[in-house]
Amino acid sequence: MKPIYFDNNATTPIAPEVLDEMLPYLREFYGNPSSMHTFGGHLHRKIEDARAKVAALINAEPEEIIFTSCGTESDNTAIMSAIESYPQKRHVITTRVEHPAVLNFCKHLARKGYRVTFLPVDKPGRLDMDTFLKAVDDDTAIVSIMYANNETGVIFPVAEIGEILRERKMPFHTDAVQAVGKIPINVKELPVDMLSLSGHKLHAPKGVGALYVRKGTRFYPYIIGGHQERGRRAGTENVASIIGLGKACELAKEHIDKEADYFKRLRDRLEGALLKLCPDVQINGDTENRLPNTTNMSFKYVEGEAILLRLDEYGICASSGSACTSGSLEPSHVLRAMGIPFNAIHGSIRFSLSRYNTEDEVDKVIEIMPLIIKELRTLSPYGKVILSKQSF
Repeated sequence: MKPIYFDNNATTPIAPEVLDEMLPYLREFYGNPSSMHTFGGHLHRKIEDARAKVAALINAEPEEIIFTSCGTESDNTAIMSAIESYPQKRHVITTRVEHPAVLNFCKHLARKGYRVTFLPVDKPGRLDMDTFLKAVDDDTAIVSIMYANNETGVIFPVAEIGEILRERKMPFHTDAVQAVGKIPINVKELPVDMLSLSGHKLHAPKGVGALYVRKGTRFYPYIIGGHQERGRRAGTENVASIIGLGKACELAKEHIDKEADYFKRLRDRLEGALLKLCPDVQINGDTENRLPNTTNMSFKYVEGEAILLRLDEYGICASSGSACTSGSLEPSHVLRAMGIPFNAIHGSIRFSLSRYNTEDEVDKVIEIMPLIIKELRTLSPYGKVILSKQSF
């Protein structure tokens, strides 16, 4: 049975066009792009073609794109580059709701003696700008704030933050892994110095990502060795995956507006029905300013893990938060930072859509979800109270 896959913020299926583009470079053209001979050397041109396609998606210059192994490497590289480039500065600013790729790296820096400010958010998950303004000082080496949250889809005021930091001549990095390919991004207009993206979030394979570094930005390589990526990221290139990422970015650029409308229509259909059919449900996060494909809903008085297990029995894939933390029994750090009550946090489910989802799949989830919630609440003493007062 083909799964109903509503967990696209965790990873996406490789687009057929992307796979077709990659296969020759897994089977036939296996040379090293650094080789002098033609068999390997022509791969260098394919990498540069892919670089141009990635750059075009965010309106960057090709030479501003560095290929990496993933979004985590891109995030770590950006922050570490600033730390190395401004060794006299010992302050880092981020938020409490970052992806672990940024959050845990900043915690690592704090253990190393850096002063790290973890900015709060309000109940809808929006950044507290007053706290941000007070946090910035002359000792700040870098500010790293996500473009859109991976759990709630909430979009942050990256342009506003960037303008403030540009005036202060301070480096600004944004983790745009969840945003790239879903909403338009134009770095010619967006005042960011570095921006991270990841292939497997936009229908390219796992194991490839990119870091945008604006011309003129001080940069120090994180992985040191050979001359690859103009000396900015050593290691033999993952040629097939880089080519796949280029194709995925080309497809995203071509369809981004149409797909955003499609995502939003499916998401709103799902949300509206579940809010109507399931009592004591809430949407977590700013509903006016979020990614079009993402909804985070709390079903009170039940456990999110139990919901996911029951959904899985019906072949429905969703998430209780970030895939990078789902092995933990701790409640979502994002929802905790938003001040969501514990009886709602523990029943939180994230549905995230892609171009391959259909209305029929949405309708199937709408059919199944109320049955699951009712069943699980019969097993909960708090749920029984709710069921005695309200009916499905």
